[in-house]
Order: sequence, then C-alpha cells, then structure tokens
Amino acid sequence: MQTITTIGLDIAKSVFQVHGVDAGGQVIVRRQLKRRYILTFFQKLSPCLVGIEACGSAHHWSRELQALGHTVRLMPPAYVKPYVKRQKNDATDAEAICEAVTRTNMRFVPTKTAEQQSGLVLHRAPPSVHPSADLGDQCNPSPPCRVRDRCAGRASRCRGAAQCRHRCERQASSGNSSCVSLGTRRSTAKDQGADTRVRPADQGLAPIQRDEQEARRSPRRRSGAGHRFGRCRC
Repeated sequence: MQTITTIGLDIAKSVFQVHGVDAGGQVIVRRQLKRRYILTFFQKLSPCLVGIEACGSAHHWSRELQALGHTVRLMPPAYVKPYVKRQKNDATDAEAICEAVTRTNMRFVPTKTAEQQSGLVLHRAPPSVHPSADLGDQCNPSPPCRVRDRCAGRASRCRGAAQCRHRCERQASSGNSSCVSLGTRRSTAKDQGADTRVRPADQGLAPIQRDEQEARRSPRRRSGAGHRFGRCRC
C-alpha cells in the first residue's frame, strides 16, 4: 500500500471528509468519517501533512492531530476557494484543501492554544454581558436623552456604559446638557444632600419634551411628490 503524504480534511459537526494523496499526487483515500473515528483514523497513519480550513474548531483539531505527530496547517477559507471545482460539496472541498496546502505561496494561520481561544471570548462578548460592565451607571431612560437614543435596543452597537457616562458628564459640565447618567445624578444629589429621585422634567427638560411632542403630532408633507402623481392633499 502506498504511503499517504498529504491529507485534506474538511471538518464539520458530525461527518468529516478525508482526501489523501501520495507523493506523486495519486488519490489514496477518499472517504467520510464520523467525529468519533477521526483520531482513531489518524493514529494508524504515519506522520503526514494535514490541511484544514481555519475556523473556531479547526484549532482544536490542529492541536489533537499535532499531538499524534502530524504536521497541521490552517488556511483561510477565502484562499482555498479558488481550488474548488464544480459541484461544490464535502468531497470537492477536501480535495481543494489537499491541493491548496501544498502550494508554496499559500498563507497559513498559526494554531491558537486553548488559553488564547478562551481569552478571545472576553473580547468578542458584547458590553451588556461583559463582567466588567457597570450596570448601575446606565444612561437615564427619559425620552430627551440623546445618548439613550443611540444605545437603547442596540446592545450590539452600544459602546458601553462607561463611554455613555463620560459623554453625559461632558454635556453636563458644558451647561447645555439634555442627558445626565443615572449614576452621576444620584451621586451628585447625594453629595449635595438633595433628593436622590430622578425627575424627568428637571434641568430645563420640559421645553425639549414639549417640542418633541409637537414634532411627533405634526404631519409630514412631501414637497412636490403629490403634484407629480396627482394626489396632492395640501
């Protein structure tokens, strides 16, 4: 039996595709394997070059196969795509990976350790679930709050309570503030011995609320649109 030198491994959730060739490029093995049989299959092989598309679980399999003595190289999926032939499926993907890993000008992704991957979880977590988020200094949920309009209902886009608080403090110091963070207002009122309740109409917010209510009640008119289509209701 000829020795397998290069293997293209297309990983998935349950069924993996293996495409192995020898030194001359002849196909030796082309088969599907269940997840529980992957390590058993590679334990029986002599050390060879294994190519995998880089993803979250690819780093795990790279560490497992390197522990068995194989050389694993991870590649960005965008660099493997030009080698995929027609009728894209798991078999053609594994064949494309096997061909791309042998290219001399191919760029590879270094394998991350388990500690590095666990650290990335904190960087990718949204501010609302981050352990360092200060939930007590959220922006005042009153309607005139300008920063609240950007943050409310958009947890994935919100830059966090810290920036919201700092921006509110800068607006309050300038004298024309329409938004003061809840934590800052409570702490300031407590230091001055005043009432700690947050009133929606304090600091001159009543005129702003009245203007916004009038703007919502006033109908919108489209200039020129009604005349063009003959439906003018002016």
